[in-house]
Amino acid sequence: MAVFNLTDLRAALPRGTRLIGLDPGAKLIGLALSDVSLMLASPYGTLKRGRMSATAAELAAIARKEGAGGLVVGLPLSMDGSFGPAAQAAKDFGRDLAAAAGLDVAFWDERLSSAAVNRAMIAADLSRAKRAERVDAAAAAWMLQSALDATAPRGAP
Repeated sequence: MAVFNLTDLRAALPRGTRLIGLDPGAKLIGLALSDVSLMLASPYGTLKRGRMSATAAELAAIARKEGAGGLVVGLPLSMDGSFGPAAQAAKDFGRDLAAAAGLDVAFWDERLSSAAVNRAMIAADLSRAKRAERVDAAAAAWMLQSALDATAPRGAP
């Protein structure tokens, strides 16, 4: 499928179609889901990172079930905004996963998403075990929400 910038991906989606946010990690992929108005992102869960075909099949099933028409994949740029090996790996993974799942994709800067989510969870006094099981999906939601906010049509609430 096609690689878009996020503004163009939003414009290409049929009305009432959601976006799935992905925070790809070494072992787990955090998932978030937008609402149909593309205004609010919520944590959805995680997928174990395994064979591309199996991961893509799981993702495609989630997209069908939830009415999602595209992916927003977190891009871990370096702190100075440069494109390093981690960002290239995420971009390659996201492109391959989107193609295998039959979904369009856009990429969004996800610097510090996990750190921000961990700080919020610590402030909420969540135990280390509860943070560990929730941080990936929450980081995906944080990244997707920032992408939705930045690309919302002018005049939107």
